[in-house]
Amino acid sequence: MNNTKHKEITQNKNLLIVFVKNIILGKVKTRLAKTIGDKGAFDIYSELFAITEKASQEVNVDRHIYFSDVIIPSKWEKDAKFVQEGNDLGEKMQNAFQHGFDLGYQNIVLIGSDLPNISKEIIDNGFQSLTTNDIIFGPAEDGGYYLIGLSKMNTSVFEDKPWSQSELLNVTLEQLKEQHQKVGCIETLNDIDTFEDLIASDFYKNNPKIQEIIQSNNFKSNVITNNSK
Repeated sequence: MNNTKHKEITQNKNLLIVFVKNIILGKVKTRLAKTIGDKGAFDIYSELFAITEKASQEVNVDRHIYFSDVIIPSKWEKDAKFVQEGNDLGEKMQNAFQHGFDLGYQNIVLIGSDLPNISKEIIDNGFQSLTTNDIIFGPAEDGGYYLIGLSKMNTSVFEDKPWSQSELLNVTLEQLKEQHQKVGCIETLNDIDTFEDLIASDFYKNNPKIQEIIQSNNFKSNVITNNSK
């Protein structure tokens, strides 16, 4: 792990964790790639990656950036960077949260990097909601969540969960209800995992660059034509 800036980090009670996949052809947005190809998925994820980097850097909190495979020094240059550790997504997130709490943070929010509508305001809303809740979520339209925040460690939210399944958030909320945890939810957003997610999004409809990426990868579809009108 990169241990730089930890003395400065602990002066701030709020920490933003960003989970990102290294931008490697054939290894990003694999479900999307089944429809638009590896190159198309690579280009789309590169755009989402840039949106995430910009939005996260606008938030006035400390940041820990967790890469899937290897640290990229040129990204988030002023922030502490790590490689994700764990056997599945839950364990990786748990380790990242635990590290933050061990450093003395009081409120920790984690986001991924496949949200075209992520913004400073949404992340700030997450931290604000944590001031009155134990755990907060940013629900995704597919039944998962794009944001999770904790004001104290709760390992159960990361254990034995149906990751990448439509029942993920509901299963997690039911468990937390049984534990009598105080839970809050902020606005629901649509992350981009599949072609259907992509063409339904304003990210595609209002972005000529994204439309060009799809067309430049020689992908033809009546659905694209209809949604571009």
